[in-house]
Amino acid sequence: MTKNIRTHEPLAAKIRPLSLDDFIGQQDLVGTGKPLRIAIEKKHIFSFILWGPPGVGKTTLAQIYANAINASFYAFSAVSTGKEDIKQILKNPDELKVLFLDEIHRFNKAQQDFLLPYVESGELILIGATTENPSFEVIPALLSRARVFVLKELSADEMKQIIQRTKIEMDEQSLEWIIAMANGDARQALNMIENTYALYKKITVENLHSSLQNKHLRYDKKSEEHYNTISAFIKSMRASQPDAALYYLARMVEAGEDPKFIARRMVIFASEDIGLADPYALTIANDVFRSVEIIGYPECAINLGHGVCYLAQAKKDRSSYNAYMSAASDARQFGNLPIPLNIRNAPTSLMKDLGYGKGYKKYTTEDLLPEKIKGRKYLSQ
Repeated sequence: MTKNIRTHEPLAAKIRPLSLDDFIGQQDLVGTGKPLRIAIEKKHIFSFILWGPPGVGKTTLAQIYANAINASFYAFSAVSTGKEDIKQILKNPDELKVLFLDEIHRFNKAQQDFLLPYVESGELILIGATTENPSFEVIPALLSRARVFVLKELSADEMKQIIQRTKIEMDEQSLEWIIAMANGDARQALNMIENTYALYKKITVENLHSSLQNKHLRYDKKSEEHYNTISAFIKSMRASQPDAALYYLARMVEAGEDPKFIARRMVIFASEDIGLADPYALTIANDVFRSVEIIGYPECAINLGHGVCYLAQAKKDRSSYNAYMSAASDARQFGNLPIPLNIRNAPTSLMKDLGYGKGYKKYTTEDLLPEKIKGRKYLSQ
């Protein structure tokens, strides 16, 4: 069964299922006897977070859940929502309310802190949707009060079933082309079909290709353009070219890239490529990440630009990164080699009797590596 809605609504909304019986995909969560199906069927009231790639059914599952528990459903995007928007829906205390917050990872710490007492008291049932790991993006206090469900990319067969629901005619080649291009994202597939049909009134591979001349589709988070741009950004900073790095930063910002994704890559870059040449670079990168969390778009683009200019011009030294990778290789190859007795922890008398900690010297020049790999030199400066 599908919604009976106005014709001007997007195709994805027109064919959105109202019940789990019509829902396609995520059988690990909504199949018979699976956790989310049980919660919906038994009308359990609780907050949860849906973590998964774009276009796999997060919004649909949230609506199905709200309908099942007879709650009012309020859908917002964290990109454009503030505290005042949420305060508006809290005015009726007797109403059972589900707040669906898409891209919850875009909410900064202060905004998430604001939600906490309402979630804790039950005034709001929060359903957060995110493409980013909630362990990094959602504050611990809020995360501890919500269950996390992990959604998977849709399979080719599941994509085919969803596309066939549109009732729009197309040949097999066009169908396969859409499935390949959408890469498990049903919303993107449906948008491609809708845009192409609106322009050409016929779905062919040629028409599909022509209708995709859109910057946002070309910069989809799973597209080649996304990976090409972040690669060019990192390599420009590595080559100490701030102008090129700023240009690729601006492209990502203008395309709507998550600023925390950019800032996180800058933190990694500060240790991987600058390292010991300028240890302060890591502090700068972390400060940029913190600024992005607190401020958000559009102003945090200034913080990103500031950080990029510093990192691009800093001296480069990959010795600490290479040293760690060499040590990690040995750790994987040799497993848990016996640690020398003199540097083992000795919290009990028995351990001391066995020689743990015996002969330990704070500032020794003795090689403290396990016997099998003594003499290894990971860090070369």
